[in-house]
Amino acid sequence: MGKTKLNRFFSNYLDRVPLIIKKQYLQNNYSPKKLLHRDDQMEQLASILAPALRGEKPSNVFLYGKTGTGKTAVTNHVLEEIGQVNEKKKVRLVSYYLNCKLKRVADTEYRILAQLAREFGTDVPATGLPTDEVYRLFVQAVESKRKVVILVLDEIDQLVKKAGDEILYNLTRLNAELSESQISVIGISNDLTFADNLDPRVKSSLSEEELIFAPYNALQLQDILRERAKVAFSKTALEQGVIEKCAAYTAREHGDARRAIELLRVAGELAERTGEKSLSVTYIDQAEEKIERDRIFDIVGSQPKQFQATLFSIFDLCNRKVKPIFTGEVYEIYTTICESVGLSPLTQRRVSDIIAELDMLGIINARVVSKGRYGRTREIGLAIPSTTLPKINVSLKEGLGL
Repeated sequence: MGKTKLNRFFSNYLDRVPLIIKKQYLQNNYSPKKLLHRDDQMEQLASILAPALRGEKPSNVFLYGKTGTGKTAVTNHVLEEIGQVNEKKKVRLVSYYLNCKLKRVADTEYRILAQLAREFGTDVPATGLPTDEVYRLFVQAVESKRKVVILVLDEIDQLVKKAGDEILYNLTRLNAELSESQISVIGISNDLTFADNLDPRVKSSLSEEELIFAPYNALQLQDILRERAKVAFSKTALEQGVIEKCAAYTAREHGDARRAIELLRVAGELAERTGEKSLSVTYIDQAEEKIERDRIFDIVGSQPKQFQATLFSIFDLCNRKVKPIFTGEVYEIYTTICESVGLSPLTQRRVSDIIAELDMLGIINARVVSKGRYGRTREIGLAIPSTTLPKINVSLKEGLGL
């Protein structure tokens, strides 16, 4: 029996020389041993944390910067280096990292304290104890270590958003209850205005030191991409101008190194799928479109039903009207959709807030306009390619059960 079409496809695939030979170097979870264009930040953070090697509590520190500007990578790199010295010198020092965006770990004060206590060797049930008791167990666990503890809270703004800032206040006051151990907090945030909204008590005690991570520029991104590409791709895989275009795209929008690396990886994957022997600049355009499309689907799919109902109302109006639509019109359709799917309608003010959030996510454009004595409203239009609408509409219908 002859080979099937799929069998031939897989055989031919294995016979081809791959464009990407080490894909792990283009993955978001890869930690490079060499961090480019972040020497200043590494040196500053190292100087802040160095006293821990003498058994002294380092200052609490906030790291600010947009996504993909190297905050987590720099923190991990510095802690790895200080850990190696710690091993040699036998200093009483330990560090712990927690991503506050993780669901069911950092969405309440109880859960985050329970998770921290577990990391320090104390078993705490997922529910059932008073929060004060979990806090006591955590303090006891930290004290038993008899060490300087560096606690890294990545995406700390997400923690405050979900659990409030009381836990940060408690963590900063922890040292008053410790005699054998000390704890220092590194907070990492993508939100540059995060600390402005904190309780003044928390802000003053937590942000003793601050480091700002500016977005990478196009030349810096080129260096980062070249460093990854020389090990990830075969030598003849990249055509002239690919790295430059990839860097220019990303620098123009956000200076996000992770996004630049993702763009290069997706472009390489698209070129490989079509059997290309090299990666041309054409695939950068295709990769940009695919990433943006996937991002929108992920955002829409992860939103609560009230968000989805509001967005579906906007899509419905945009399909039927050429001229701009306004908040009041959206609210009328929204209440009808809520009725048909069994949702309790929110107030028009709350729907207006959701519209503003959808604008921030880049799915719509919502411009506040004055209607004179009738007050203010939002003039709404779509900010996403029309080609993605049919698929998003299907996704929204499924999510809402329409």
